[in-house]
Amino acid sequence: MKQAFEKVYKLIGKIPPGKVTTYGTIGKKLNMSPRVVGFALHANPDGAKNPCHRVVNREGRLAPGYAFGGTGAQKQLLEQEGVEFIDSNHINLQKHFFKF
Repeated sequence: MKQAFEKVYKLIGKIPPGKVTTYGTIGKKLNMSPRVVGFALHANPDGAKNPCHRVVNREGRLAPGYAFGGTGAQKQLLEQEGVEFIDSNHINLQKHFFKF
């Protein structure tokens, strides 16, 4: 499992500031389940090095279990990068979606 998690961390490092992607997009790219991607992100040892705050669900919703301070912390990091929200917990995916 550690190798799979490392692949996730390497890939999310390619998401530029101001952009987000989804668990499913990462899963497809790495040939793994979106759930495994979620497990990897929750076990992320370094949120600054591995920007897991840039990963949301397929609807653009923030992660309720964001490992580094919950939804509020994830939202604050994304807003600092210029990400726009359509409501309190959903990102404007049409504008900010990043596809590998």
